Amino acid sequence: MPAAHGAVVIGLLPAATAAAAVLRAKERPSRAFWWASAAGVVAVIGFVAISAGGIAALQPADLLLVAAVVSAAIGYAEGAMLSRELGSWQTICWALLVSLPVMVPLTVVGAASMIEANHRWPEVGRQAWLAFAYLATVSMFLGFFAWYRGLAIGPISRVSQIQLVQPVFTIVWSALLLHEHLDWTVWAGAAVVVLCAATAVRSRVRM
Repeated sequence: MPAAHGAVVIGLLPAATAAAAVLRAKERPSRAFWWASAAGVVAVIGFVAISAGGIAALQPADLLLVAAVVSAAIGYAEGAMLSRELGSWQTICWALLVSLPVMVPLTVVGAASMIEANHRWPEVGRQAWLAFAYLATVSMFLGFFAWYRGLAIGPISRVSQIQLVQPVFTIVWSALLLHEHLDWTVWAGAAVVVLCAATAVRSRVRM
């Protein structure tokens, strides 16, 4: 499905992480927090929908995205709890080591499927390898040093709301890197999303 449509569903992740923090870390956010979080979710959905030209009907792939949201929310809450005991960089390093026995066979099977479909090794350009290196090293490794550290300091439910600005950054970077056009609705949506995130972050959360 289109990336913009996927971003609509992934926009639910901050609220899902807050719910996981309530269940796992016994945090008790205030009503103002929940109102700000709900407004942020609505703003993200509306923002991405306007940018994409509307929300298509639900598809089977939406179930996979919802499952990813639930898995990520639980992972963030558990990672934050572990970071308080192990440390932030230790947590993500152990997570990678634990997942290695599963990921290596999946990688081999995936590569074999591509070779079988194309009858040769797929040709990948330099830019694609640079993007892959950035995603693997920064987004999915070094970035978690700071992310888990922030969640560990917490409260988890409040810090997680910073993710509401992720769709905004995604579209802005799309304009800078892919030269996509940004009209006034993008800046208006960005302002609303950032305001909701700031309100949620500043709301009181009892541990």
